[in-house]
Amino acid sequence: MRTLRLLLGDQLTRRIATLTDLDPDHDIVLMVEVRAEATYVRHHKQKIAFLFSAMRHFAAELDGEGIAVDYVRLDAPGNTGSFTGELERAIARHAPDRIVVTEPGEWRVWEMMQAWRDDLGLPVEIRDDNRFLCPRAEFAAWAGDRRSLRMETFYRGMRRRTGLLMDGAEPVGGRWNFDPENRKGLPKGHILPERLGFPPDAVTREVIALVEAEFPDHFGTTDAFAWPVTRGEALTAFKHFLAVCLPSFGDYQDAMRSGAPFLYHALIGAALNAGLLTPGEVCRAAERAYRTGAAPLHCVEGFIRQILGWREYVRGLYWARMPDYATSNALAASRDLPWFYWSGETEMNCLSQCIDATRTHAYAHHIQRLMVTGNFALLAGIAPAQVEEWYLVVYADAYEWVELPNVHGMVLWADGGVMGSKPYAASGAYINRMSDYCRACTYDVAQKSGPKACPFNYLYWAFLIRHADRLGDNPRLAMPYRAIERMDAARRAAIVAEASRFLDRLGDGAPVGPTSTEQGTLDLAVPRSPNLRRRAEAPVTRATRR
Repeated sequence: MRTLRLLLGDQLTRRIATLTDLDPDHDIVLMVEVRAEATYVRHHKQKIAFLFSAMRHFAAELDGEGIAVDYVRLDAPGNTGSFTGELERAIARHAPDRIVVTEPGEWRVWEMMQAWRDDLGLPVEIRDDNRFLCPRAEFAAWAGDRRSLRMETFYRGMRRRTGLLMDGAEPVGGRWNFDPENRKGLPKGHILPERLGFPPDAVTREVIALVEAEFPDHFGTTDAFAWPVTRGEALTAFKHFLAVCLPSFGDYQDAMRSGAPFLYHALIGAALNAGLLTPGEVCRAAERAYRTGAAPLHCVEGFIRQILGWREYVRGLYWARMPDYATSNALAASRDLPWFYWSGETEMNCLSQCIDATRTHAYAHHIQRLMVTGNFALLAGIAPAQVEEWYLVVYADAYEWVELPNVHGMVLWADGGVMGSKPYAASGAYINRMSDYCRACTYDVAQKSGPKACPFNYLYWAFLIRHADRLGDNPRLAMPYRAIERMDAARRAAIVAEASRFLDRLGDGAPVGPTSTEQGTLDLAVPRSPNLRRRAEAPVTRATRR
């Protein structure tokens, strides 16, 4: 039997289910660079370059094993620009008896695959993605019909099932979670380690030139491209993290510093989500670092919780609750995404720092995403679909299965508490405590109101006042709501009015940064899938880009 095995661009693992029973004498591996996948949202240039380069390197490795690879480049003559079109062309070239593929990471591609079974005239076998530690069906059985799904409960179950950081039936150290030990700010003058980067080789340079030519209006730059694009490079980068960064990762994983986007973070999200690394191997390696005394428990547990806990959890939640999950909007957020999310030109230094780093590196760590760019979007009441689109565009590690639950549920609380028991709302005090951003800011984090006050301060209180009917009885918000109860009506009204004036001026750019000569506009693609056409009637966001 001649089998055509379609390998998607984020499935670059030799042991992926698609390839497990490959017969080199008869089978053909199909890999395609298609315009539709680069443009359904206008992905960061570095993300496209990373994936195309990693795909080309992986194809070369397969070819070196004597495996027949049919690789279609973006600029190949006749490239139809879509998975379906390229499958049809490959069927005509190779006349296979069947097609084998591993399930995708995004609902829209899953829908596409279901149609292949009816439209291509061949058997199409869609296999479970064996890279994840919790199969979709297993998570769905755990989730059942529960209204809320708590990561901590899931995480403990995964610790028991995998044995990671377990002493028999009990967690190592007698605790499941060391998060309280993982919230330190960086001491003044603290020297950070040098991080490994990988200068583009000839293949990557060729891909970067292609991306710059074909997608000139996409967000971001490629000047600082340094991503690992092979498994060997990814392993080298991860080993450097284990040896140099993991021993301090837990202490400072929530910290932020101006001009220092990487700190002690692993920087493996892009490689992990593309398949160059696998979750099981990185968790086992981190556990060995603890058991051999190379890293303390709270640092290792904090790292493993992000992979075994959050990563597996959000993927399971995505598939268990889609497609309806994406349509909820519990806080009725409807404001348009401000243009400074693209330009970075705002006098709020925390936002400027995070967005500038994102444009340069296609990266920001989880606290920058959650408590700076995400926190502002939550407090400002920005429409979930627009915020989710932005997160999917700007990060090299962003795929809908991981981006959508994190943003929809954790960042914006748009799911009304399915993921988290309360919104992650915070004033400027949190950002000041965890970073040095406020020291160089035009605004004063100590001022609660007035033209020089940090906007996060009055936006935070206005957010709570605005949503008191929905959130006022939440026991985790009891303290701030007691403070609101002590305010007189005039004070509450003044806070809401100041927040409204600030937000109403966002479109004009007046309070958030200097005007600049516009060098072009970026239209966000609307929307990702017919099943996700939430707010499709809203005006398409237009945003300044540098």
